[in-house]
Amino acid sequence: MKKFAIFASAIACLFASPAQAEIVAQTDAAFVTRDSAVVKADLRETWLALISPGKWWNSAHTFSGDSSNMILTPQGGGCFCERIPAEDTATKVGLGGSVEHMSVILSIPDQALRMRGSLGPLQSEPVQGIMTITLSETGEGTRIVFEYAVAGFMRFKVPVISKAVDGVMSQQLSGLAELLGVVEAPKGAATPDNADATNDDAEPDADPESVEEKADPKDPKISVDEAFGDLSDGD
Repeated sequence: MKKFAIFASAIACLFASPAQAEIVAQTDAAFVTRDSAVVKADLRETWLALISPGKWWNSAHTFSGDSSNMILTPQGGGCFCERIPAEDTATKVGLGGSVEHMSVILSIPDQALRMRGSLGPLQSEPVQGIMTITLSETGEGTRIVFEYAVAGFMRFKVPVISKAVDGVMSQQLSGLAELLGVVEAPKGAATPDNADATNDDAEPDADPESVEEKADPKDPKISVDEAFGDLSDGD
């Protein structure tokens, strides 16, 4: 389905892009990414922006294609979810849908948010993902740290999918930081000085399978499209 193809094309770009966060731990079936940024806003302003993902989440990493459909309920059991708007046609009344990206397991306003869930193509895999976001005061504003730990069986080679995932994390943190005013940009994030070079080096139309082959041609790997096989209508 076309909505799910958004994830495939976005992940393909990240395989080719040099803008990535830091992978701080990795095994054959697990990895941890961590990225941080310092923003000009105080703790309360940062927290309120954090729990409003529709203002900063990248639309390329949504099922609906529009980040304004992203919502987050910051309480235990709350949902980091996405609305899928109904699409009416000339012959049929559409029905709205939804996606649970993560569920909240810890929420301490102005300090920390922890959620459980598998983002993007990992949603189709039997893995466990824990995202911990912490806020702390600095002399210049607020430091935001994103840490995402993933473990379990997956139909991806960990060295490949971990790079794609940490690229997504850096991209999302960049969006939040830009909304609040950047003091210290996320590691690997595009800046005005290197943005053109980043765009020139990227291959937005690259096929996920061909890009994965470049990473390590000796290992067979499942493509993002294949991982979404259970949700695709073959278009």
